[in-house]
Amino acid sequence: MRDEERRRRYDEDPDEEPEEPFEEEEEPSVEELRRLLGDVPGFEDELEESAPYDRGRELEVRITGVYERQEPGQPRYTLVELRDNYGRRVPILIGQFEAYSIALALHGTVPQRPLTHDLMRNILDRLGARVERVVIDDLWRETFYAKIFLTVRKNLEDEQEIEIDARPSDAIAIALRFNAPIYMTEAVLEAAGVSEDYS
Repeated sequence: MRDEERRRRYDEDPDEEPEEPFEEEEEPSVEELRRLLGDVPGFEDELEESAPYDRGRELEVRITGVYERQEPGQPRYTLVELRDNYGRRVPILIGQFEAYSIALALHGTVPQRPLTHDLMRNILDRLGARVERVVIDDLWRETFYAKIFLTVRKNLEDEQEIEIDARPSDAIAIALRFNAPIYMTEAVLEAAGVSEDYS
């Protein structure tokens, strides 16, 4: 069988003259659409492309509480639980001192003498720095990683943002003392998040 016969569709008539291939019209460019439909209300909104899915995007999370647990035959441990607006909960294992420090800040309790995180807040205040946000941005071998973003004044007119690596427990304790938002990347939420069951 010849190659052209083998490639021919079964419903084609071999004696029929082949049709000219259909030429699709080129779609108008965005600039052409703006020129033609620029006055239509809401048109510009339709042209905006949705942002691509980004596993590195940061979603704000809130602290649901600090807990102490003990499994049968296992030592007691403490954790802080964070939750995003989609109902995903992320428990993070932390030390007892950090758990105590976070609990104090959550309840608005001021110790008689400053704890380590209170001392850090006092130092940053005196230096004119402020905590803008905290981001829990990585999870590697069951260990969470975080960053603290500070804004410091270089001179009377200019400010500079500084990024500091930190444990999530320390970062959370400091963020609470500055009323700074806490974020978590989508990748970490995917890896460690537990969805709430509303059934």
